[in-house]
Amino acid sequence: MENAALYEIHNSHTALITLNRPQRRNAISQDLLFHLYNHLETAAKDPAVRCAIITGAGKSFCSGLDLDRLLSDNLMDPRGDGKDLSDILSGFDKPLIGAVNGHAITGGLEIALNCDFLIASENAAFADTHVKVGIHPGWGMSQLLKEAAGVRMARRMSFTGEFIDAATALRCGLVCEVVPQERLLPRALEIAGKTAAVNQDMLKTVRGLIKKGALLTVGEGMEMERGGFRTFLKNAGMLKTS
Repeated sequence: MENAALYEIHNSHTALITLNRPQRRNAISQDLLFHLYNHLETAAKDPAVRCAIITGAGKSFCSGLDLDRLLSDNLMDPRGDGKDLSDILSGFDKPLIGAVNGHAITGGLEIALNCDFLIASENAAFADTHVKVGIHPGWGMSQLLKEAAGVRMARRMSFTGEFIDAATALRCGLVCEVVPQERLLPRALEIAGKTAAVNQDMLKTVRGLIKKGALLTVGEGMEMERGGFRTFLKNAGMLKTS
């Protein structure tokens, strides 16, 4: 088995996960998913880890499924435990930053979209090519791309398979910052450090509100937040009752 994803701890509190098949532009294989899932679970279980970053080795973030491995690899259940990417990430309750260093294509874009937010290098480019290669999306593309980039941009990208560059991704909200290539990892680690320095209990609460609220109407999300605030005041002894 190749070492298709690497795991490092930076600054005590940040897990850095690097997709590591640069010779294949970090294309998704069973080995890559096997290691990625294990590393995410390791970071989730480590009480010292407060934030994780996913990036790619070499010139690409991830070029999507390795088409040469489609018939030989088990990409839906790479570890044989019935879990896929959505299952792993639904149990990851810490901030996850995508540091997109190059091409993020189709399945690679889905990995990026499952992060809480994205920082991109000037070399980054994004595409959803499901309609070109004739493969059904399965890790959230149809829902997460429209949430990140807006419905009309998501339609354009998914209907045509065209690439957008980093500047366009920034304008439409797909990424929140674009930096020079050499500044990408230092900037991602800087932001991770800021998340590690805040109140971790409240960070988990706010992240949960945003995540759950995406599944609700605005009114329902507001009521969920208000209910949590009342509970917070009550537990802190600050809720005044008449």
